[in-house]
Amino acid sequence: MRSWLRNNFFTRIKEREERERLAFFKNGSKLLEKLIVSCNGKPIPIRSFSAQQLCLATNNYNNHCGIRWCKGSLEGRVVFVRQFPNSKILTDCVINDLAISAKMCAHSNVLKPIGCCLNTPCPILVYEFAANGILSDRIYASRVTQRYHDQSMAWASRLKIGRQIAHAISYLHTGFSRPVIHMGIHMDSILLDEHDVPKLSNFLASRLIPEGETDVETNGNVWYSRFKTPEIKATGKATEKTDVYYFGNLLLELLTGEDSYNITQLTIDKKSSLIAYMHTRAEGYCINKIVDPTILVAEGGASLELQLQAVLQLALTCTEEDPLKRPTMVDVTKALRRIERLVP
Repeated sequence: MRSWLRNNFFTRIKEREERERLAFFKNGSKLLEKLIVSCNGKPIPIRSFSAQQLCLATNNYNNHCGIRWCKGSLEGRVVFVRQFPNSKILTDCVINDLAISAKMCAHSNVLKPIGCCLNTPCPILVYEFAANGILSDRIYASRVTQRYHDQSMAWASRLKIGRQIAHAISYLHTGFSRPVIHMGIHMDSILLDEHDVPKLSNFLASRLIPEGETDVETNGNVWYSRFKTPEIKATGKATEKTDVYYFGNLLLELLTGEDSYNITQLTIDKKSSLIAYMHTRAEGYCINKIVDPTILVAEGGASLELQLQAVLQLALTCTEEDPLKRPTMVDVTKALRRIERLVP
């Protein structure tokens, strides 16, 4: 009996090791292929960690710091670790996230990848740490945590974050031989370091536009975008102007402090989206009744009102139904720089 138990025990260990070996081989092959395509064959310093290392680093994934983010410590360095449910579709998305992040790692407003664990069914990702957490926890009126209760973000900081993220998206669209569409731009995709410098993340649903084309099929894979843009609803295809639409929604959230689909402060039909509300009500509406009240309490003056009006108008242009009427992200970035200069 003891001999059978011992043999059964070692058989299970061997089976587990074989599963891990196969998972590593499959995930490693996919990642290598993605890195070659995304980074034009350039070497990217992606470290490899074991599942045991990451489990120990995060205290068995108990140090939660937000949606799927766990704080960990690896070799004396504080990091973020992301673990995902097992799913073939999700595995492909996670590998895509790592490949695009590696492609963008030179940009100061992108969360930098450090490494990954490939010997699990779905890879586990390791990123640089962002001490001030997720942007949504600092902006959404209904989700301000006790930690930030007395630290509502000033308008100048919100505007700077908007401009820096716009520049990162512009780099996605123009910095490579094939434009990359982010497809998941929202508050939970932006983290803040200890100096509130924003870091764009979540490239899970990002897509490279095929060579010679101007759009890409989404194949319904817009699950991380929270909602579909008008062109995706109509054609199932996304373009660079799709990211412009999502960014316009982000600007509206920075202005109002509201979650687009969990509106708490504005007196509107709760089934309406923030974009729909603004396009039907914003023109001629008093800016003070739209803006997050914490902005107005802390600041004031004619210059501030000019900035708020200009950002509102830019956001409305970015969220036009017709993609052709939306500006490019390069133009959006330039516009935000001009708006910042309105305050002496």
